Amino acid sequence: MPPSALYTAACEILQENDRGTYTVPTKGLYPFQWNWDSCLTALGQRHLDEARAWLEIATLLEHQWPDGMVPHIIFHQEDDGYFPGPQVWDTQRPTPTSGITQPPVLGFVLRRLFEQAQNRELAEQQVRALLPKAARWHQWFFSCRDPQHTGLVALLHPWEAGRDNSVDWDDAFRQVPTEGIQPYVRRDTQHVNAAERPTQQEYDRFLWLVQHFRNLGWDNTRLHEASPFRVVDPGFNAILLRSEMDLAWLAERLGQAELAATLHARMDRTQQAFASLWNAEQGQYQPYDRCRNQLIESFSIAGVLPLFAGVGSPEQQQAMAARVAHLRKQVQFGVPSHDPADARFDARRYWRGPVWLIMNYMVWDGLARHGFTAEAQQVVQDSLALIRNSGFAEYYDPLDGAPCGGTRFTWTAAMVLEFLKASPEAPLATSQAA
Repeated sequence: MPPSALYTAACEILQENDRGTYTVPTKGLYPFQWNWDSCLTALGQRHLDEARAWLEIATLLEHQWPDGMVPHIIFHQEDDGYFPGPQVWDTQRPTPTSGITQPPVLGFVLRRLFEQAQNRELAEQQVRALLPKAARWHQWFFSCRDPQHTGLVALLHPWEAGRDNSVDWDDAFRQVPTEGIQPYVRRDTQHVNAAERPTQQEYDRFLWLVQHFRNLGWDNTRLHEASPFRVVDPGFNAILLRSEMDLAWLAERLGQAELAATLHARMDRTQQAFASLWNAEQGQYQPYDRCRNQLIESFSIAGVLPLFAGVGSPEQQQAMAARVAHLRKQVQFGVPSHDPADARFDARRYWRGPVWLIMNYMVWDGLARHGFTAEAQQVVQDSLALIRNSGFAEYYDPLDGAPCGGTRFTWTAAMVLEFLKASPEAPLATSQAA
């Protein structure tokens, strides 16, 4: 496909999965609105219609909980093709939602939409309305997921990381029991090859945590201490830190000095706390199991995402860039979500090895921001090569580029529009996007 054809195909997918005020990730497999999907999708929508991109974010934030949490799924309509549905979550919200959250890319997206907006008046109007809600969500993280004020927040469910079955969770997830789970029927494997999805045992533990939290009334003041799974993920915390930085930048531009000062104080503590996760031998950060008070010996793509937030010394950033290059060299299509040298690597099973364009996008951004220009462009070219090779899949086998998971995937299409704008080979797509 030439760049113009890639651009047209990506736009068609965004429009196909548009439901008016929100976008579904793909037909069938994911029929509702997902939190970070919507935020990243808005980056693609801005190339077609800036007002529609702002509406995507506004719709998501309309369903923010009273305590500040933004849930990971909003069930706008009934659809029994997905499990677990609203009856399983039973969160008692006016519009049903799940009871957990997802990676907070929102702040990063708000800044990018604002900074690159063609309609400046609309952008300022939207940011003034949405910034307080985003700031409340960030405050929720540090109140409910960092009760000891360490500067780093914990995940209480693997789904919150967005990397559901990552190798990173294996040891910590074994501490979650499976007894007493109510009978259920998975729907994901009716849409996608089971070999590309989490295992049944993992799903049992996913559901045990949902039932456990539901029995506690989804009271976020209690869930952290009550959860047998509390993991500090460097990737998740890097995304949160980058969004903190971008919210502070927006607050300063809008004259909200008090909010900016609050954000800067938290950011300083978080950046210092990252030092406890650094692994010099591997040249990346690693997760921490807060339940067992120990680092987790797992080295996934999350360990280089701190580049996205500018974490670490110049030497550490250089090491992370080298780590990305090392991961790319082991496969035909980069960047794999887990190190292929690890015996637990699985090239096609969801987050245990496949390539995801959303991860490539954040890695690319981090590399480019810190002067690793050639390495960043290689990630762009890897990503566009995957699309040309295998279409707009949910994720890809890094060894042969085979498409995996859902098809005609929304955020994949959105990332393609972003990569086309960043690619020197695509002047036509760049001019159309502008």
